[in-house]
Amino acid sequence: MKVLFHACCAPCSIHCSDALAANGIHFDLFWYNPNIYPGEEYYFRLDAFWTFTENRKITALIEEDHAAFNPDPKNPKGRCAFCYRLRLEKTALFAVKKGYDAFSTSLLISPYQNHELLRQIGAELADLYGVGFFYRDFRPGFRSGQKQAREAGYYMQKYCGCIFSKEERYGSAKVNSTGQGAT
Repeated sequence: MKVLFHACCAPCSIHCSDALAANGIHFDLFWYNPNIYPGEEYYFRLDAFWTFTENRKITALIEEDHAAFNPDPKNPKGRCAFCYRLRLEKTALFAVKKGYDAFSTSLLISPYQNHELLRQIGAELADLYGVGFFYRDFRPGFRSGQKQAREAGYYMQKYCGCIFSKEERYGSAKVNSTGQGAT
């Protein structure tokens, strides 16, 4: 089986990559994260991802579209479903286009993400596009992966990624009517 594995960041990709390889699953990592705010944060995470994939000799595929993340600013609670669907759909479409058997995501390692919603959206997209959704609960390896990331010196983010999660974490980001940071 060949899996296109969406990578939200280097730290979350470590244990997932190890687990996939240990189970003989062939995979490539796919970076598509238009939700990450601000641009400086995006590039810190992307640089760590590049370093991780180069160190591990893992194929890294990059798709960038910063304008794609535009959830309804009047419904910040719905942003996660919007974000999951956006990133998983791009991964599923890329998997179909490039002939992968299945797609998945490193979001499945985080105890902070909604696994049932991720599984539901993954299954819907699998049915819609005719490609498998590879579900595994990677959460038992979360702490180990984080520890390895720290030991390797990878950038460790402090919030999920979007402006809303940054505001929840720090309370300092201002959001305008378009859902973007106020300037």
